[in-house]
Amino acid sequence: MSVLSQSTIANKISFSGVGIHTGERVNINILPSSPNSGIVFKRIDLKQNNVVIPNFENVCDATLCTTVSNQFGVKVSTIEHLMAAFLGLGIDNAIVEVDSQEVPILDGSAKDFIKILKKTGLKVSDVPIKLIKINNFIELQEGSKYISIDKSNTTLEIEFEINYKNQMIQNQKNKVNIFEDNLEDIYNSRTFCLYEDIEKLKKAGLGKGGSLENAIVVKDDKILNESGLRNKKEFVNHKILDCMGDLYLVGYRIIGSLKCSHGGHSLTNKLLRKIFSDTKNYSLIEIKGKNLPHSLINNRHNLKSIA
Repeated sequence: MSVLSQSTIANKISFSGVGIHTGERVNINILPSSPNSGIVFKRIDLKQNNVVIPNFENVCDATLCTTVSNQFGVKVSTIEHLMAAFLGLGIDNAIVEVDSQEVPILDGSAKDFIKILKKTGLKVSDVPIKLIKINNFIELQEGSKYISIDKSNTTLEIEFEINYKNQMIQNQKNKVNIFEDNLEDIYNSRTFCLYEDIEKLKKAGLGKGGSLENAIVVKDDKILNESGLRNKKEFVNHKILDCMGDLYLVGYRIIGSLKCSHGGHSLTNKLLRKIFSDTKNYSLIEIKGKNLPHSLINNRHNLKSIA
């Protein structure tokens, strides 16, 4: 076994849950996959044209979640939390089978995805991993929303800030090193919404499966969930979780330093499109020998592995 090599999960895992927007019951299987195959979604409720690649160019909607589609219009939505779990645990290749359009929301965070994936462990190949290294500073601004990415020597940093008029959320800011820091608070942070926005969501045909079991609901200065918050920065930490998942739509781990203020799925996707519009902005690196930065292996130490 080598930490320089691509990994997949050791065994097939299956579970089910509810789609937060569709409200439909969803069954999901995650299967091991071969090196260089990447993450692939497969709609098993459809008999043909049912493979969807989670690539930033395939994002067809970024309203409140990330939705990808193939050339036949087949979609898979709310993929960001599962993708963040794959990135954080260093899983390069897997087949994700779903029997509905939406990945189940589970508890609204990546906590359960992480738990399930850790339990089955990793199977490591002898094929070297690949990384995307950012070469140039890139930024985008849309009104008060801002996002940028710059070069980094060895890691992926995400610095995120949110600012709400709501007196409970207000201004929150956090910065994490994805390959070095303990990401437990990030994984455990749930999606959230304001109480006054619930009716708007339902009128738009969204949030049909939402509840206090899978989302934080904030009403004025109160959290309606009986258990309260899981960590002091849960709101901004969930935004970092979403950003992790959206960044993994490049197909590889990124080496770079990202900063975002008041952004979300759409702004992150626009940044990725701008980065990859010019090959001078990035390099695709294959890791060989012993030149892997130590920071990239830390999060794999908590997983059981088989050669």
